[in-house]
Amino acid sequence: MQFTKPTLEIEQSLWKKGLDHLAGVDEVGRGAFAGPVVAAAVILPKNFQIPDNFADSKQLRPKERKQFAELIKKEAKAWAIAEVGVSVIDKLGLGKAAQKAFRKALKDLKPVADFVLVDAFYIKHLNRKNQKPIIKGDQKSVSIAAASIIAKVHRDKIMRQYHKKYPKYGFGKHKGYGTKFHQVAIKKFGLTTIHRRQFIHFL
Repeated sequence: MQFTKPTLEIEQSLWKKGLDHLAGVDEVGRGAFAGPVVAAAVILPKNFQIPDNFADSKQLRPKERKQFAELIKKEAKAWAIAEVGVSVIDKLGLGKAAQKAFRKALKDLKPVADFVLVDAFYIKHLNRKNQKPIIKGDQKSVSIAAASIIAKVHRDKIMRQYHKKYPKYGFGKHKGYGTKFHQVAIKKFGLTTIHRRQFIHFL
């Protein structure tokens, strides 16, 4: 498998400016039909050693993600995970719900982040001088990739638990995303309490 290897180049340039508590932030579940949006924030130490085959969560096998997630939590100066559920997603819309998850994850960090690296978008209600959005940031920044990994592992665990409650929908496999199997299940069995109403009215 060919990996796009994230590095610590961006982090190192900011550490040199005295920004010791540098947080990488990312979210998962944005495109799903069901389940929460989950965001994570990670502050890595300056001496973090990038493991072999380390990459953003989408490029890793489940076993690798789990191993890296355990390593990240052990090595990080701080980490936090935030969930925003379906009721909030349906009320606020996906964009605002994801922003809420970002802010909650950052708020739960101890120590507080000096500066934030975030995948793709600015985080609203956070001073733009204190953040840097990076297109495909999870493929470029180790801190953002680390956040993507622990967020993905956390959300996948949630969806496996939902699979036990709603076994006909296949949540354990597709994790709430709109696969053909999932779409057929929705048409056959209707919506569950964890489906995002505004996203799947067209089915």
